[in-house]
Amino acid sequence: MEKFIICVGMALIFLMLVTLVRVILGPSTIDRLVGVNLIGTKSTILIIIMGTLLGRVDMYVDIALAYALLNFITSLASARYFQRSRVVPADEPEDQEGVSC
Repeated sequence: MEKFIICVGMALIFLMLVTLVRVILGPSTIDRLVGVNLIGTKSTILIIIMGTLLGRVDMYVDIALAYALLNFITSLASARYFQRSRVVPADEPEDQEGVSC
């Protein structure tokens, strides 16, 4: 069973590296943002796998939950920042964008 868990962890690390290529070469900022969020999600699962291997799942689940919450808040803050810093074309007046919260 331990070998299976290690193989799953190695597969997750490989997928994180593939996603990192998308983050580096991504054509747009949104692609990069989604890639970083995906790496954060996989890191959460990797933390739980590490806890399983070390026999301290109870402690690592708390760390993983805190990391997942931090990842979620960071994604929301980044999306909000990029939404507000969108470049408005010169022909379009700024009040046609709609009401923002």
